[in-house]
Amino acid sequence: MMTNLGRFGDKRLRDGGAFLLERLLDSGHDGISIAAMGDDRAGQLKIKNFLHNPRVSPAEMVATARAHLLGRVEGCEVLVIQDTTSLRDDGNKKGLYLHPAIAVDATDGALLGLLTADFLVRDETPRLHCNKRDLAQKESRRWIEAMEQAQDLLTAGASGVTVIADREADLYEMFAFRPEGIDVLVRANHNRKLADGGWLYNACDTMQELGCSQVKLQSGSGRTANVALRAGPISIRRPKRNRASWAAALPAYVELTVVDVREVDPPTGVEPLHWRLLTTRTVETLSDALKVAGLYRRRWVIEQVFRVMKTQGFDIEAVPIQDNAPLKNLACATLIAAIHIQQMLHDRDGTAGRPMTDVFEAADQPVIEAIGKSLEGKTERQRNPHPSGSLAHAAWICARLGGWNGYYGKSGPIVLIRGHVKLMTMLEGIKRSGLVRIR
Repeated sequence: MMTNLGRFGDKRLRDGGAFLLERLLDSGHDGISIAAMGDDRAGQLKIKNFLHNPRVSPAEMVATARAHLLGRVEGCEVLVIQDTTSLRDDGNKKGLYLHPAIAVDATDGALLGLLTADFLVRDETPRLHCNKRDLAQKESRRWIEAMEQAQDLLTAGASGVTVIADREADLYEMFAFRPEGIDVLVRANHNRKLADGGWLYNACDTMQELGCSQVKLQSGSGRTANVALRAGPISIRRPKRNRASWAAALPAYVELTVVDVREVDPPTGVEPLHWRLLTTRTVETLSDALKVAGLYRRRWVIEQVFRVMKTQGFDIEAVPIQDNAPLKNLACATLIAAIHIQQMLHDRDGTAGRPMTDVFEAADQPVIEAIGKSLEGKTERQRNPHPSGSLAHAAWICARLGGWNGYYGKSGPIVLIRGHVKLMTMLEGIKRSGLVRIR
């Protein structure tokens, strides 16, 4: 597992980052408090010094997490899911926002890690209207920049990469500037003009229906919607740009596929589901359309990460730090901790079949499993049922260390987190003792 937040060129800072990540995982899930996480004055100062040190930066934390991710995507079809969440917002013109892009396995939905993260700061500084600024000066550039970094996953051996985003990323540049080999899937936000003179929404209405199916909504009530699916190729016309040089940098048209997912006979008083999904993937059959809709539903993974960061976990929004620099550092560390938690939770029952190396270092496996043997009881339900080397096997060990007895339901996130901290403490003690050489 990535046990440190970065290199930082200083052992004390590396130790401070490791201490902060450990304390976030141990006690931060009940809401972040420097006093509580530090435990004593020495611990509190260690965290504060780390967060306020000018040599500590989110860029270094992200680079460390990214390197860990790139080492384990070979052969995977990867979804890069990006979105923006508010960390502090006064409801007017001041705020701090986090924009991460996470990597998810397209096959089983497992969270593989963090690809990149950016911060947006609004400070009431007057700016030109967005129509008078080029892309490099707009906040919307973050969607393009994250997409461009997704190409590194292909270089690292991923079998395919699809970048997924919600309606805010419905930018012509998302399709016009996509790197070679990268697919894009974005929910439409604009009724765009088409090359044939028509309009996107009208085209969706007149496409032949491919068939019907059911889509389980992962937010709100979690209800299941009966939907009709339509799909077809479209050619979107380049939107107006205020300067000729900006327009010249864009192709006159982009060729895409639209998948229309529309709820049939919704319950009374319920807003019907309706997704118009723009993608560079080819869609010809009902099966193809359902796959695209299924990939878009994977967006829920990043929403779960945000929930863990916020009121259902670390409550990063309630942290009273006013300065942006230390708050960015803390938010980035919290993001990484939230990702670790989601990775552990996803495969605790073993259905995804993820390897232990998604979360832990391969060299630690023999010691982890030896520790696990000492936790097994005499009954069948007190024995680890998962195969050696699997993430589920390690999650079972963490659950037992966290206090789960194996009898009553699944282990919850707090139990897993506490057990994980105990396991990492035991591993560190073994390394320092020299009893086992763990590289």
